[in-house]
Amino acid sequence: MQWGIVFASTGFPDPEAAVALAETAEAVGVESLWAPEHVVMGKGPDITPYRGLPDGRMDRLARRGGIPDPLIWFAFVASRTTRLRFGTGVLILPEHQPVVLAKTVATLDHLCQGRLMLGIGVGELPEEYGAVGMDFTDRGRRMDEYIEALRTLWSEDEASFSGPTVAFDRVECRPWPHRRTVPLVIGGSSPAAVRRAGRVGDGYFPFVFPGEDVTEAIPRLIGAVRREAEAAGRDPDSLEITAGGARTAAEAEWFAEQGVHRLTVAVRARTVPDMVEELHRFADQVIAPTVDL
Repeated sequence: MQWGIVFASTGFPDPEAAVALAETAEAVGVESLWAPEHVVMGKGPDITPYRGLPDGRMDRLARRGGIPDPLIWFAFVASRTTRLRFGTGVLILPEHQPVVLAKTVATLDHLCQGRLMLGIGVGELPEEYGAVGMDFTDRGRRMDEYIEALRTLWSEDEASFSGPTVAFDRVECRPWPHRRTVPLVIGGSSPAAVRRAGRVGDGYFPFVFPGEDVTEAIPRLIGAVRREAEAAGRDPDSLEITAGGARTAAEAEWFAEQGVHRLTVAVRARTVPDMVEELHRFADQVIAPTVDL
């Protein structure tokens, strides 16, 4: 079992703390850091509820210093590590201009020598789409188109693409990613996200809403993604599954039985010394006993 830390950037947004988290995580055997993306947060009284937290607001997510841009935060800490991987959890792909994003992602992956995973989703907050000037209503269609455009720019020396909202003809987008691609981890739990993960994803990160039964949701979602992969003629075992919901070795065993390859946890400590102590303890009590799961 591999272990990642979620909300890494929002938990430790400042320079010294960010480096301390990354260096400690790498030293104790954490495989990856995961960071969310929200360009802006709605603050009005009638904003769309954020379903990732029980109270429907992002304030708790951002209370320690906002929500740093995940790719810039990763670039900062990647320069201080050599093995640690980095995953966006998730980047809201349809809010971006895909050609510009392809260059940014490829540059970061090139510099950190292939340690980036691009977790992507469509999001569900119209206020954020409005703030960045992107259409909220067609985000699913553009998500599919952008995935194809990104992979074309990364994999072809001379790339061409023609779609309803993005097109380019015989262009080169360099530097290329370290392996000429970046793993795309599809996040979400909607039927569309499940379908997309199974048919075009390199990995899947199911989202279990607060109050949901993890032991019911995880097998259901993973099973549905595997069926979609089979229907698309893909090997379902080729999909890397990332999930949250375990903090002990015993709990990790159940997730491994469901086909999960990576488990993520949030660091509970609020200070750097407490974080270092927490991660060393977690490595001894959880990471070491689950290395062969």
